[in-house]
Amino acid sequence: MHAAADAGAVRTAPILVSLSSFGSTDVLRDGQARFVALCRAAGADGVEIRGELLRDGDVEIDELAQVVRAAGLACVYSSPELLWDAQGAPDWKVLDQGLARAETLGATVLKMSIGRYGAAARGSLSAVRERIQGLPVRLLIENDQTASGGTVAALVRFFADADRDGLDLGMTFDMGNWHWAGECPQEAARTFASRVRYVHCKGVQRQPARWVAVPLADSSAPWRSILRSLPGDVPRAIEYPLVGEDLTEVARKAVEALRTEQTETGL
Repeated sequence: MHAAADAGAVRTAPILVSLSSFGSTDVLRDGQARFVALCRAAGADGVEIRGELLRDGDVEIDELAQVVRAAGLACVYSSPELLWDAQGAPDWKVLDQGLARAETLGATVLKMSIGRYGAAARGSLSAVRERIQGLPVRLLIENDQTASGGTVAALVRFFADADRDGLDLGMTFDMGNWHWAGECPQEAARTFASRVRYVHCKGVQRQPARWVAVPLADSSAPWRSILRSLPGDVPRAIEYPLVGEDLTEVARKAVEALRTEQTETGL
């Protein structure tokens, strides 16, 4: 994914929209293709296709590949599956499926979380390296909302093991997920900044029994300082609820707001 710029404007990192932002009910009802076109009309540089919101598996992936190409958008494929399963074993089927779907979509990135990776699984890292070597798709590890795949300590251990085994993996940094895992996003940003290749931008608010995702402007977390701690040239994806009667206009304003923050503050 390449930085976007209008003629004579300051270059900014690409801005994508995760299609989950439009709500699972509407996306599952209407299909992700509708929202790809909507994001293109809203001025986004790319979209994140969500595996959990596919209605017809690989048949829909083929359709989406055509829609994404026709729209001229960058693409990321987000797999909801875990790289290491509940027993701590590598799930080769879901990795291969994710890689294949990403290639079909023309996606440059496959995003996954580590799942139940533990010390006993270290021997599988070299096999992961061999599986992804030479592919046009880059595997990025996301911090999820769990203790096993979303805490600083768990991810530090995992990336250290991967590095020792020659498995060079970048990271998708989800600004909001750290709160669900009980972690400080600013500490996480300082820890992982050099590894971050993609950022999920979402604000958070605390409700009585849970955290909820909200637009950045409504966030109770210091999202600007978090973004300043991360690389300024990596793609950012809007991943918070986009709601309103005119969804294209809502998405356009969200894209423009994030792009303006980049040009005016250097985020």
